[in-house]
Amino acid sequence: MLSFTNELQQIRQAGLYRVLREACSQSGPKVNIAGREMLMMASNDYLGLCSHPRVVKKAQQAMETWGAGSGAARLVSGNISLFDDLEQKLAAFKETEDSLVFSTGYMANIGLLSALAGSGDVIYSDELNHASIIDGCRLSGARIEVFPHRDAGALEDLLRKAARYRRKIIITDGVFSMDGDIAPLPLLMELANRYDAFLIVDDAHGTGVLGEQGRGTLEHLDLCANGSVAIMGTMGKAMGGFGAFVAGTSELKQFLINRSRSFIFTTALPPSVVASAIEALDVLQKEPERRMQLHKNHLFFRNGLKALGFNILGSTTHIVPVMVGDPETAVAMADYILGEDVFILAIRPPTVPEKSSRLRITVMATHTRGDLEQALEVLERAGRKFGII
Repeated sequence: MLSFTNELQQIRQAGLYRVLREACSQSGPKVNIAGREMLMMASNDYLGLCSHPRVVKKAQQAMETWGAGSGAARLVSGNISLFDDLEQKLAAFKETEDSLVFSTGYMANIGLLSALAGSGDVIYSDELNHASIIDGCRLSGARIEVFPHRDAGALEDLLRKAARYRRKIIITDGVFSMDGDIAPLPLLMELANRYDAFLIVDDAHGTGVLGEQGRGTLEHLDLCANGSVAIMGTMGKAMGGFGAFVAGTSELKQFLINRSRSFIFTTALPPSVVASAIEALDVLQKEPERRMQLHKNHLFFRNGLKALGFNILGSTTHIVPVMVGDPETAVAMADYILGEDVFILAIRPPTVPEKSSRLRITVMATHTRGDLEQALEVLERAGRKFGII
């Protein structure tokens, strides 16, 4: 029998052991965890759409109409009309020609990168890109060049020195999921144009949140997608549901349908998930006050943390890290905060680089000012107890 005792012990000794915590209620600013009501400060449900009545009702109706599942991969028998409707709406939202829905953001990234790149190609990847991007780069078989975080100058040096490659691909998160800062997309787009490279933006955490219409990081920076840009987005964060998509040209969509293994060989999303995404997209566009409230909330919260003396790195968004450094201290601090009925998680390597363990806090539109003040008070006590401030 295979044994993992030694490996698990090493994980515990390094302060990197992870456990699942029981959640007993719907997503929201207040949740029931193992029988206790807690203030949730770790959810990606940024706009509060997970439990929005219209979104839930559409999911229920779709299940009654279409059943619990799609039955097969979309190329086999699972391509119900809801998918076409969602993809058209996502493309219009992202201002691209078309889009293609994937089961998860992870599968979208590995499917996109492994389809576009291979031997003879090169991918330039920001050093703090999400794990799904890192794995997609590895699966592609292309040469991988990692450039320092948000360093367009270093990226240009790499592009300038590049040998002859069939394809050159630059990939970056739009909003970085652990730091809460934003990629320098104007510079990256300029470099992509100058050096004939294809730019991919993982906009999982910007979609629905940033920009005047919530279209994401490109809109936030007054940029428009063109034929040399692809956008990955998810329905599992601000849209409150599940699944992901790649938005770009119609030709890119057809290429992915024929070459992306994580699309071809996967059972299609359940109809209820697709229907809820369509409704969530409509809600977030018709209720801009949710984005406005989220902006007010994360601005208040970030300013509060900085006033207390916390290091929140370069966060300018709803994702707010509190730098701790040591993983064991980060876990102990999170446990203390949990004991104060505030749910915040410690993030440790390999999710973040060595010696950069932190508390990762996410602000939601549905948080009240009282919720945020409560979180700040608990964090202040924890910070002083563990010598962080």
